[in-house]
Amino acid sequence: MRKPRDFDAELKTLEDKARELRTRKVQQLGELVIATGADQLGTDELAGALVAIAETKDAAKREAWAKRGVMFFESRSRRTAPTTGRNLRQAPAQPGSTQSPAGGMGSQ
Repeated sequence: MRKPRDFDAELKTLEDKARELRTRKVQQLGELVIATGADQLGTDELAGALVAIAETKDAAKREAWAKRGVMFFESRSRRTAPTTGRNLRQAPAQPGSTQSPAGGMGSQ
């Protein structure tokens, strides 16, 4: 006879995993803000810029931003790869997210 499944334990495990993913996403977004130098902006300026980017429907602008983001990460990885080996672009995209790791915020 099969062992009965403990649905409560499985649900708790999934909730813990979801919490961990949300925490990692917030941390990576913070690292991205710092890496780009956007942490020097005021909170209102940064929020306004992000809102404008998120509301932009112009595909050409979004593609240009994505290319600029790729160039930023490529130049950054060449400078920092020998010392840290980290590359923020390799951070996994979160399920249900509208962002791609390679293109930055709202590049899809």
